[in-house]
Amino acid sequence: CDPSEALQRIITTLANKNEELHNFIETLSHSLAGLQVNTTQVVSDLEEEFDTMFSILDEMKESMTNTIKQEQARKSHELQNQLTQSTNALESAEELLEFANNALDIRDEEEFAKVRKLVTMAPAFRLTMKPKATDNMTHLMVDFSQERQILQNLKFLPVPRAPEIDVQDCLVVDNTVTVSWKMPVEDSKIDHYILEFRKSNHEGLPRVKDEHSWEVVDSIKTTEYSLTGLNFDSKFMNFRVRACNKAAAGEYSDPVTLETRAFNFSFDSTSSHLNLKVDDRSVEWDPQGGKGLESKIKGKENKGRSGTPSPKRVSATRSPAVRGGRDRFTGESYTVLGDTSIDYGQHYWEVKALKDGKSYSIGVAFKNLGKFDQLGKTNTSWCIHINNWLQNSFAAKHNNKAKTLEVIVPDRIGIYCDMDGGQLSFYNAENKQLLHTFKTKFSQPVVPAFMVWCGGLTLSTGLQVPSAVKSLQKTENGVGGSNSSINSMPQ
Repeated sequence: CDPSEALQRIITTLANKNEELHNFIETLSHSLAGLQVNTTQVVSDLEEEFDTMFSILDEMKESMTNTIKQEQARKSHELQNQLTQSTNALESAEELLEFANNALDIRDEEEFAKVRKLVTMAPAFRLTMKPKATDNMTHLMVDFSQERQILQNLKFLPVPRAPEIDVQDCLVVDNTVTVSWKMPVEDSKIDHYILEFRKSNHEGLPRVKDEHSWEVVDSIKTTEYSLTGLNFDSKFMNFRVRACNKAAAGEYSDPVTLETRAFNFSFDSTSSHLNLKVDDRSVEWDPQGGKGLESKIKGKENKGRSGTPSPKRVSATRSPAVRGGRDRFTGESYTVLGDTSIDYGQHYWEVKALKDGKSYSIGVAFKNLGKFDQLGKTNTSWCIHINNWLQNSFAAKHNNKAKTLEVIVPDRIGIYCDMDGGQLSFYNAENKQLLHTFKTKFSQPVVPAFMVWCGGLTLSTGLQVPSAVKSLQKTENGVGGSNSSINSMPQ
């Protein structure tokens, strides 16, 4: 074993460990800072809860005290009224008693009858001798022994334990990520789960600071969740999950990192034909393209003659820095390439044509494709060509040979390139119907290639090879008919 190679491996391992330690130290520092903030918050929440409880107790005490005082006032009023009435009746009875004793000596029967009637009408005879209220107040006594017991048993909320994500049960396929987890112990009080995820270009444990933010999926009722329709424009994705009961959310699970590699590229605007208007994910035919350059040349000529270029021509000039190499493709080679080459492996991307486009081609080519070369007309390019001008046609082209495809042109076309297996296939992106396959052994890296005339294309990348395409690749070996292959010799 070469000592220098062994040392290089040790250096690489140590560098990786060094990076892990930096990330771990950053994680610990972030946790310490978070601990201080969270502690302050829970203490504040605790004080608020107790203040609320004290406030409720004070309100209850005031309310119950008022109830007692109101009962006292009611009974006092009843008893006082009876006392007043009884006192008045007693005074009246004493007067009548004296009057009646004197009336005993009356001999006139009529006068005597009047006196007797007056005495029998005395208030004392109509009074009830039973108190309308008692001094008993036991019906307003309280016993808070149970409530005190409850207060003495106050505890912190029961928090669910952290779930455990099993990487072996997680699945990444067809730009869908399915994450599975379980609880370390059964907990029947769990109400739902919260899943958080973010994209990352760093392998291993998630970093505290990353270029992407955590995204949240709440109210998950099962221990599995699938994120669908993802665009894999990063190498990895981080995931973590927490359980929640009716009261609180528990700790996060240990985060996991899943690989989400896919082929990502853009249109290369620096080397496209002047008549193409190019953005990262779209290209459109521009009949005015290149005229700005002509105006610039004429403007320079005018400047040489008069010293002042035409303002109109100056405003129409395009900056050469935007388009890079002006002569990369010219003439009728209305071509734009992808900005990323394919050296090995299996890759997949999709293209959608704008409506009413007259002519376009989709395929791959060697990077040394000539500036006058048209896709499919050389031995260094492979494509399918769609023509909707004058006479409609749909054909597979390579080395100036064409094979008509007897199928309807789909709205979206999927391209599958297997550099290792020497295969380029085209599919209906919606139902994964195979349109055509080229069989060849690519002698050098290829780049996605496109031709547009009087129309436009939009590009979708960051896609995994669909499982349906993988299944077709296992069974497809140059089936005859419209999806047959054109075999080409190695270049």
